[in-house]
Order: sequence, then structure tokens, then C-alpha cells
Amino acid sequence: MCVDYIDLNKASPKDNFPLLNINTLVDNTVSYSLFSFMDGFSGYNQIKMHLEDMDKTTFITMWGTFCYKMMPFGLKNTGATS
Repeated sequence: MCVDYIDLNKASPKDNFPLLNINTLVDNTVSYSLFSFMDGFSGYNQIKMHLEDMDKTTFITMWGTFCYKMMPFGLKNTGATS
């Protein structure tokens, strides 16, 4: 499934808090004895969308009209949110 979110991404404000560089994240863990992280593979498609934003991801197929309940890959801020 491929949905084109070019127009939605143009209309969406950019997230003001992008992810830090991986080197900065690792360097910040030096003084701690425990380190935990989220699995990037399982992280995608696990973040629930706000009800009022679901209709913005609507797409049409031969079987009907659908929208995402979880944040899909391809939206402008998905990477920073995940």
C-alpha cells in the first residue's frame, strides 16, 4: 500500500523537537548504569492518531474508503514522533 501524503505534509507544521543525533544520545548515557531504548522496528505503526486527525489520512481503494488509526509511515513528523 502506498499513499501519497505530499499535500498533507505541506499543510502540516514541522515538529519543533526533532530527534537528536545518535552520537549525542549515546554520549548522554555515559554516566548511567542502565540504558533502555525503544525497538525502532516495533515502534512504527504503534502510535495512535488523534481522532480528529484520522480523517486527514483517508485513502480510497476498490473495497472502500479507509483511514489510519495509527500514525502511518510517510507523514512529515512520524520519524520524530516514533
